[in-house]
Amino acid sequence: MPAPTLPSVPHYTPAAPTKEDLDWAPLPVIDFAEVGTPEGRAALGAQVREAMRTYGFLYIVNHGYTQAQNARIFDIADAMFTQVPEDEKKRLFSDFQRTGSYRGYKPRQTWDISGGFRDQIEQYSFHCQVTNPELQQHPEAIQPFLPELRAFAEHNHFNVLYPLLRMLAEGMELPEETFVDLHSYSGSAETCARAIKYFPRSEEEEEQTNNVWMKGHADIGTVSILWSQPVSGLQILCPDGKWRWVRHIENALVVNIGDSMEFLSGGFYKATIHRVRQPPADQTAVPRLGMFYFSYADDDVKLAPRLESPVLQRVGVVRRVDDAHAPTMKQYRTGVTSAYGVSKLQKKEDGTEVEIIHGVTVKHYN
Repeated sequence: MPAPTLPSVPHYTPAAPTKEDLDWAPLPVIDFAEVGTPEGRAALGAQVREAMRTYGFLYIVNHGYTQAQNARIFDIADAMFTQVPEDEKKRLFSDFQRTGSYRGYKPRQTWDISGGFRDQIEQYSFHCQVTNPELQQHPEAIQPFLPELRAFAEHNHFNVLYPLLRMLAEGMELPEETFVDLHSYSGSAETCARAIKYFPRSEEEEEQTNNVWMKGHADIGTVSILWSQPVSGLQILCPDGKWRWVRHIENALVVNIGDSMEFLSGGFYKATIHRVRQPPADQTAVPRLGMFYFSYADDDVKLAPRLESPVLQRVGVVRRVDDAHAPTMKQYRTGVTSAYGVSKLQKKEDGTEVEIIHGVTVKHYN
């Protein structure tokens, strides 16, 4: 039986990877080819546990999507910016300061980066239940691709996120469904996919912002999945205090822990600070297109440590807020989202900028 014909979309041609010899972060590579067997998952679980305690970041290869499927998703992602008229984008702008949700478009020049200079980042966020019209309306040009985007979201959720959550739970000697049960696909969680396009900036913008395109931060949610792309820009703050670049690996995923998983794990897993800066010299003139899957616990989950973990009982808990006052996922998500890039920050002597969100000190690095 012939394969179904997919709707036509302009092909996106990514830039070539940088040839510069950068200071790359030594992140571990996890091969998901073995995730389907108990023995394979046990071996991978030990690697995931160590990676998320040391770096808070790792790569995943052999995750189930082919290179052709990967390229198709990036074609659709680029169409979200190039095939949708500006007036339709404006109609679908995200009112994130009011709603605490990024669903819809965020235009360039929204977030303050430094000294009044704003970002050159456009993004389109869509809820993981892509085809549910009660949750979100999509641009007309993207309508033909909604089944593919729904399949993409489901793949991220069930074939990548859930196995990772099981390994993270087992790494704390908790029942393997402990974290899975907090991350429903069709429940109250704000879990979303997001296409983000970073545009080259002027020399003045680069000079005034120290080449930073997005301030150093930890992600809001539990687990973030970045589909690796060739334009370098992502850097992580390594355990030795140095910023290092994240290398592109073809058809790999770059996965990191967010604040909410750090809270749920009592500090056992690390929400690593990361930022986006100007790409190296051989890539400065090209846009940087990314596809992401940001997972959140269900809205009513209290972001307090799982104290029943035998591991936490042995190693102790690292808290950023008292358990009795720990926010729910919805409180923390909406609080940080509403404030990011638009609220007034308090500058500290160490160069960081801070704000307090529901009792939690949230740091920004520039």
